[in-house]
Amino acid sequence: MFWEAWIYWLEFSIITFFIAAYFLKKSPELLSRRMKYREKDTTKKTPAIFNLFFVGYIIPGIDFRFHWSSVPVWIVIISNIIVLLGYIFIIFVFNQNSYASTIIQVEKEQQVITTGPYSIVRNPMYLGMLLMLLITPLALGSYWAVLPFLLSVPMNIFRIKNEEEVLLRDLPGYKEYCIKTPYRLIPLIW
Repeated sequence: MFWEAWIYWLEFSIITFFIAAYFLKKSPELLSRRMKYREKDTTKKTPAIFNLFFVGYIIPGIDFRFHWSSVPVWIVIISNIIVLLGYIFIIFVFNQNSYASTIIQVEKEQQVITTGPYSIVRNPMYLGMLLMLLITPLALGSYWAVLPFLLSVPMNIFRIKNEEEVLLRDLPGYKEYCIKTPYRLIPLIW
């Protein structure tokens, strides 16, 4: 039995249900924004090669079938805890910024968020997401899946640059915020 996948799937299902139930009550607008997938004003399309990181979700099953990796149980457990902490961090970010959307756009009432994790880095949601994505292969018990998941790093860098281009152009106060909060993703690094 591929117990690593069952634990990961259970963790994902419970946290997704919690996020939906919580924000349906607290901020239905956030859920509505998160359901959009077509951008009105795309500055640049994400190169398709970056989407190969999704293969990382398939490799652990193949890895399990052919016994390519032998990830210790304690690493799988700690990795799942880190994935959970990544989800919790993203929920915290959503609480700070109800304008966090899946598409790049600025809305009429939108303001620059400068508190909470946004006072440390400009893109805290991507920080939480990268933490989750990069540790997911180990949570699924596969060393081989790390390789495609590494593509999520340049994919997110591309997305952040694209998003900030729109925010600098369309969101009043964002330029000043960039000066005040110089780090995009990782404090003291980038």
